[in-house]
Amino acid sequence: MNYLPQILFITLLGGMSYLIFQRFSLIIQTIRLARPVELSDHPSERFKRMALLAFGQKKMFSKPIVGFFHFLIYIGFVLINIEILEIILDGILGTHRLFAPFIGSLYAGLMNFFEILAGGVFVACVFFFLRRGVFRTGRLQAANHTELAGFPVKDAYQILLIEVILMLALWTMNGADSVLQTRGVEHYQPVGSFVISGQLVGIYAQLSTSALILLERAAWWFHILGILSFALYVTYSKHLHIFFAFPSAYFSSLESSAKMSAMPAVTHEVKLMLGHPVEEQPLTNAKFGAKDVIDLTWKNALDAYSCTECGRCTEQCPANQTGRALSPRKIMMDTRDRLEEVGVILKENKGTFVEDGKSLFDRISAEELRACTSCQACVEACPMELSPLNIILEMRRFQIMELSDAPGAWNAMFANVETNQSPWKFNPADRLNWAKE
Repeated sequence: MNYLPQILFITLLGGMSYLIFQRFSLIIQTIRLARPVELSDHPSERFKRMALLAFGQKKMFSKPIVGFFHFLIYIGFVLINIEILEIILDGILGTHRLFAPFIGSLYAGLMNFFEILAGGVFVACVFFFLRRGVFRTGRLQAANHTELAGFPVKDAYQILLIEVILMLALWTMNGADSVLQTRGVEHYQPVGSFVISGQLVGIYAQLSTSALILLERAAWWFHILGILSFALYVTYSKHLHIFFAFPSAYFSSLESSAKMSAMPAVTHEVKLMLGHPVEEQPLTNAKFGAKDVIDLTWKNALDAYSCTECGRCTEQCPANQTGRALSPRKIMMDTRDRLEEVGVILKENKGTFVEDGKSLFDRISAEELRACTSCQACVEACPMELSPLNIILEMRRFQIMELSDAPGAWNAMFANVETNQSPWKFNPADRLNWAKE
């Protein structure tokens, strides 16, 4: 018996699995470098949110047509991978359609179901190709949004192209297999033809048996290696949300998006001033806000890796609509790019972060931070309820409270709040004078 294909497959599977594991390990290590935050309360409510936002894609359907086609890709990705289990076991054991004898007549029904799902994925990918390249949806064009220039646009097209090719490989494999079954070729047990690949039988029937075997094997290897390569590629892509959307939805805030988190050191001082009981003294050397990704929370870092770059946040941002520099999508992309830089440092220094003299302020300008009105439109628009606003607020706190970098009008307002308990420069005792007349 020739074990060479099995040995080759196991070697490739092990190598790709190792690379994928290493990549995820580095990403998780980078995320854990950020500040801790407790988000494990109310697990039942969190599971519900994950079911609605990640599994059910509830907010995707605010744009029904896009939501429908995205759901086709999503459900196809999830369910077609059941077939991948059989392909992997076939590759390891040297078998062919391992599950067929155990499932019986149900096998053909399952394969037909998977082929129909693959058809849905194919149609959805074509739709998204047209949407980007022909109809040129504004929020997806690099000409309108500089943060998309270069890799982001190429990445989107590459993923769609890969998925189309993988679906074609699946149908080619099944179509050639169907013809080989009718010729009684050993190794190709009769399971019948399928709904989509069956349309190719007439074409493949004209080929010789040896050519069909070569075609079927080539499609089989291409399909499984394509999927393994895809799984590795997405860890460097915006499509990492395929994996991280679920924990990101689970750990999303259960509080109103309008609530801004307080700074513990400031809260402590305010309580002392008001004579309220205080808890343990917070760290006195803690910095205000965030200068770099390690000053953000691990949830902020997870959000950055989970961003799909769909641009719904930027589309709804009033600051962006009025021509300001702010793009919430860019905030998330810049944060992820900085996390990637930090990940390289961790890798080069065996898990230890060494300061490189860079920070988030090298990527995100003061103009962008000041343009934000804190209106929460970006959070409300995001299909995963990620929060660019949290990152903006933390950076703005550092900018103002640590760097003392604020416009004169803002400094005047801060002084008035401190001395007069209002943004306006008048005695607090005169606050209600406006009502006398």
